[in-house]
Amino acid sequence: MDILFLVPYVPNLIRVRPYNLIRHLTKQGHRVTVLTLWTGSAEQEDLLKLEQVCSQIYSVPLERFRSLFNSVKALPTTEPLQANYCWQPVLRDLLVKLAHGESSEPTFDVVHVEHLRGVKYALELKSRFNQGKRVPIVWDSVDSISMLFRQASGVSKSFFGRWLTRFELGRTERYERWLVGQFERVLVTSQLDKNAFLSLQPPEFRDSCITVLPNGVDLDYFSVDNSVTREPDTLVLSGKMSYHANITMALHLVEKIMPLVWQKRPEVKVYIVGKDPSKEVQALGRDPRITVTGTVPDIRPYLRKALVSVTPIMYGAGIQNKVLEAMACATPVVSTPRATAALSTRPGQDLISAESPQDFAEAVLELLDNPGLRRELGAAGRRYVEANHRWHTIVERLVDVYRESIAWQSSGL
Repeated sequence: MDILFLVPYVPNLIRVRPYNLIRHLTKQGHRVTVLTLWTGSAEQEDLLKLEQVCSQIYSVPLERFRSLFNSVKALPTTEPLQANYCWQPVLRDLLVKLAHGESSEPTFDVVHVEHLRGVKYALELKSRFNQGKRVPIVWDSVDSISMLFRQASGVSKSFFGRWLTRFELGRTERYERWLVGQFERVLVTSQLDKNAFLSLQPPEFRDSCITVLPNGVDLDYFSVDNSVTREPDTLVLSGKMSYHANITMALHLVEKIMPLVWQKRPEVKVYIVGKDPSKEVQALGRDPRITVTGTVPDIRPYLRKALVSVTPIMYGAGIQNKVLEAMACATPVVSTPRATAALSTRPGQDLISAESPQDFAEAVLELLDNPGLRRELGAAGRRYVEANHRWHTIVERLVDVYRESIAWQSSGL
């Protein structure tokens, strides 16, 4: 297939979904042309790496003032700020030119557009295609953003985060309700996200246009390394530490759970690993038992040396890659139910699930005290991701979605 793949941020090892979809589509023999936006020198370096895993890349800078202008311009409208944040007319013009070629005929078999931040490009292209022969557009929403905002509006530790998500919630619900009917197929990462989209629709809505396409794990990259010795009494918490849900998670761990752990084992150390930690997260590093790493070139050493990976997510949407990556490294995981709600893991067998701070702390202490249980859970976690989250298998399903979308569009339905 000839696939035009638009993603409003540079795919990389942190933005694992688009990176691995593109990589494995190319591995399976498809020609993937990527359109994307970059915002700094680090993302320009990521573009060089991306060139190795796709057929062709077109990239356009997105200056911060442009994103701020887009957001301010959207304030008096009914559209979510998220849907306007990444709007760049230069990328829009490039998309239209590539999709149509030198004539009005489409030049690609399918167009794949990722995230709410990219959906205006898909809508623009659809309006142009309405003037002639159309090519199917698959919109990968990834998560239900309105479901995420509904949770964050009441739980987020950030005052600004709570205000913003409350401001955006109604707009996003109305927009997502309308968007689902605009494309041949909508993708989400979990059944929870699909249910959230369906809850916005009337009962007679055709739910088959929404497909669950889960995230995977690069099982060669995130692997078991038996040469690494686990560091005694260590926990690891990972994720992009500028993201409001991860900030709330880190604060919850340190403020509510760790005091209960330290009462019984004061020597326990915590690594908080992830790029761009907020000021609140950086401040946690004042405790000598907590290391806030900031951006690291490779997260695997931290996952492999910690005795336990902790994911006390308070709210979220979609699949938590941080859980899958730890399991792939055979690191036993303790998580809240919210962190694994989108997975088919078996609590107590593949990982440990605990809700309250007291239960979470007790689960951590049990694992720290029981090497046999750690080995058992670690091995089971690795088996789980091998069986359920291989990117190769997920991309085969994506290709089926593309073919179904082409057939649906060709039928004129």
